[in-house]
Amino acid sequence: MIINLAVKLIKNGFRFRYLKWSGKPGKPQAISLEITHRCIARCTMCNIWRIPPDVPDLLMHDWIDLLSSDLFLDLRELDITGGEPFLRKDLPDLISSVCELKQRNLRELRSIAITTNGLLTHRVLEYTEKMLTTLKDAHTELVMVCAMDAIGEKHDKIRNYQNAWSCVDQTIERLLGLKKKFSNLIIGVKTTVLPINIDELDDITRYAHSRGLFTIISPRIVTEGRYLNVEQADHLTFSRNDVQKMIHFFKGDRFKWNYHGDRLVRYLQTGIIKKPCSCGFNYFFVRYNGELFLCPLINLSMGNVTKQPVNALFFSEKATRMRKGVGRFPQCRNCTEPGIERYSLPYEGFTYLSFLLRMGKSPFRDMHRHMGLEKYF
Repeated sequence: MIINLAVKLIKNGFRFRYLKWSGKPGKPQAISLEITHRCIARCTMCNIWRIPPDVPDLLMHDWIDLLSSDLFLDLRELDITGGEPFLRKDLPDLISSVCELKQRNLRELRSIAITTNGLLTHRVLEYTEKMLTTLKDAHTELVMVCAMDAIGEKHDKIRNYQNAWSCVDQTIERLLGLKKKFSNLIIGVKTTVLPINIDELDDITRYAHSRGLFTIISPRIVTEGRYLNVEQADHLTFSRNDVQKMIHFFKGDRFKWNYHGDRLVRYLQTGIIKKPCSCGFNYFFVRYNGELFLCPLINLSMGNVTKQPVNALFFSEKATRMRKGVGRFPQCRNCTEPGIERYSLPYEGFTYLSFLLRMGKSPFRDMHRHMGLEKYF
């Protein structure tokens, strides 16, 4: 397995450098769809919920039309996010339609990831069971990512929602019950590190590890793009003491995402992050209104998928220019987004190969599985 993976990474490395030089895209292997901006939480680190509720999301047929494109013949992973995706009553219909598309253009699709705040426990469980039944027949994984920023009342405070912790805890426990029935269900927690929850990280990892959950733990991102939270920058600023605590945590044995931890430690020490990025080459993000962004953190739209074919937007001259600049934008220097690393590491090739050589087979294999990257090989 390791030798074959190394050979693939070498080939990917040479191909990516040609694409980077030319500005040409590859085939999308992962995309993120923000299917709604609506959310019942009022999180302290995010302003998506401030978008007026009467601002419309794309209709479900718009999302299905988008996914029907032949552009996605090599799509491996579909990320569904919001807002809160489970506020959409037609979410199971979307998954059912995706499974139908697997017979046509989505033949390489291996997993669908849905991020939820876990507050709507009954609905999450009802919809998830429906989706799992459909996906099992389509031989596709469902990755449920539950937002967890602390254990107990501090989580309620961060989410600005009464009983948020008890809701997400109950949601996770009941999802674990579903996992006994559905082997294609994978469950994890995603934590946004803030000044208020620096001391909660060990408790979160203990909670996750005791239940066999994967973890995604990363510092908050301030951006006028995805999270619309630039005005909150002051209260999201880390103190020197906060930084030292994060360095200690990400260097520790509890944190299993070794590559991400290594990059974050260097970023926290130097103030500049250095890592490969394949945004616009094998990944892009579509907002609730249909605006397509090669990177969710850079507020530069390529156009709207309801007004132009997605192929035209992805191969446009504007997209080519942006691809040539990926890695050199100001936002790139502070990007701690872990999802983008997952899509980029296999595609860029050489960085992941060097990590394999440094770590050795067994530790690398554990990290590779924890990150869920088998689907890219």
